[in-house]
Amino acid sequence: MKFSLSVTMAALLGTTAAFAQSGDLPQQDNEWYQSAQETLQQLIDRQENTNRALNIILFVADGNGVGTNYATRLFEGQQQGGLGDDHNLPQDEFPYSALVKTYSANGQTPDSAPTATAMNSGIKTKNDLINVTDNVAVGDCVAGLENGVRTFAEIVSDMDKSVGVISTARITHATPAAVYARTADRDFEDDTLLPEGCDQDDIALQLYKQMENGVIDVAMGGGRRHFITTDTTDAENSAGKREDNQNLAQMAVDNLNAAYIQTQEEFDALDLSAEGPILALFEPSHMQYEADRSGEPSLAEMTSAAIEKLSQNENGYYLAVEAGRVDHANHAGNAARTLTDGVAFAEAIRAADEMTDDADTLIVVTSDHEHAIAFNGYCGRGSDILGLCMKVNGEGIEALDEPNMASDELPYTVIGYLNGAGSVLVEQMPEEAENSAATEIKAGEASPEAGAPIYSGDRSAIADADVTDIDYLQQALIPMSSETHSGEDVAVYAKGPSAHLFDGTIEQNVIFHVMQHAATAGENASN
Repeated sequence: MKFSLSVTMAALLGTTAAFAQSGDLPQQDNEWYQSAQETLQQLIDRQENTNRALNIILFVADGNGVGTNYATRLFEGQQQGGLGDDHNLPQDEFPYSALVKTYSANGQTPDSAPTATAMNSGIKTKNDLINVTDNVAVGDCVAGLENGVRTFAEIVSDMDKSVGVISTARITHATPAAVYARTADRDFEDDTLLPEGCDQDDIALQLYKQMENGVIDVAMGGGRRHFITTDTTDAENSAGKREDNQNLAQMAVDNLNAAYIQTQEEFDALDLSAEGPILALFEPSHMQYEADRSGEPSLAEMTSAAIEKLSQNENGYYLAVEAGRVDHANHAGNAARTLTDGVAFAEAIRAADEMTDDADTLIVVTSDHEHAIAFNGYCGRGSDILGLCMKVNGEGIEALDEPNMASDELPYTVIGYLNGAGSVLVEQMPEEAENSAATEIKAGEASPEAGAPIYSGDRSAIADADVTDIDYLQQALIPMSSETHSGEDVAVYAKGPSAHLFDGTIEQNVIFHVMQHAATAGENASN
């Protein structure tokens, strides 16, 4: 029998080898085969770009790990009428990529402060710290002042490049703040949030000073309240938070000849050829979700304006762009807004790619961390990424019009979360808990701690829910008011000078080192 199997296997291998040598395989006319052959040829023809980067653009979709990126890919593809999974986001088509380890110096799961620090200064540090070393205790202002590091923005500014930072979150939030600030606590966004006796400048004041120093040329995002005083009202008649009598927005206009804008109308009228920095603050706090956006520019519009402004410097620029609200919608357990903002991020990448030249511009697309997002199976192709997981069609390609059912005889969505506000477990009122099966103690089990809340629940609400509604919260397991980050890898995608150095699985702080290498190594593309 062994001899017979060996002979049969040898015959099969011989046949396959003969087909391969003749170039005549039975599957060669299959569309999947031909598509893969085209991809193979593109890989063979790919040439490494070793030019010195004139411009570097770092795109960070906060909380947009591999899973969230996958969901956004399906969402955009389905919005365009396709099945979704065969669609490509712009970053999916970049020639180089790597997986990125996101842990911080003290956290298996990071927050955005140390992850943004890694990308902007080349080191890992503790959660909540921005651009200070990991021997600093969170909140220690003295140690923070003594252990600051130099940022990529400062490095390229010394090379006479311009620098811009954009975010749909507050511009003083952790990810954008890491472009220009150093702080012992990411929460020190204005003077009222500094502890008594702290000599560190708050984050908003640091942005003003970096504009004054000529480091930051363009800043666009939310967070207006941290720049104006309590006796000042903004374009929305909202008062500021500063109590130090420093109206930083007005100071930027008076002292730095800055263009200070607050509305879509002012943005549309902005003279991008004028001298002086731009300070654009469109909301008192975070900018609106893309699904709700009104009266303020999109991420793509801000990115395009920033590139037009920064490109006037013949020495080039560094632009950091954050889609901050992808993270916030994930925290809310609201997949619809997560993916809508993910598509807005993709549109910003497309805009930047169209406005720049691969010969002299390195574009890096990544995320700071992932979330506790998860995907159910087994879903047929074309199952709405925001909808129910539909059955696989054994006789065709597109999913059947029939949802998969769980053991509780209820359907389930494609996307879920491990924890968050959409938890199927809810806290019981005392009288409910007294009669709840959750209070029953089995033999050998410890009784619940006195006064501890009792949680129980089921998934029955999904039966009547419109799971594709913009406000729907995907079902989760562990009850939490805000869904958490996760520590799993994210991806980095790149094109342009030195992009080929992104390969394999890397530490997050390597991103800084590749950008620095691109800005300083090799020859100018024009030489």
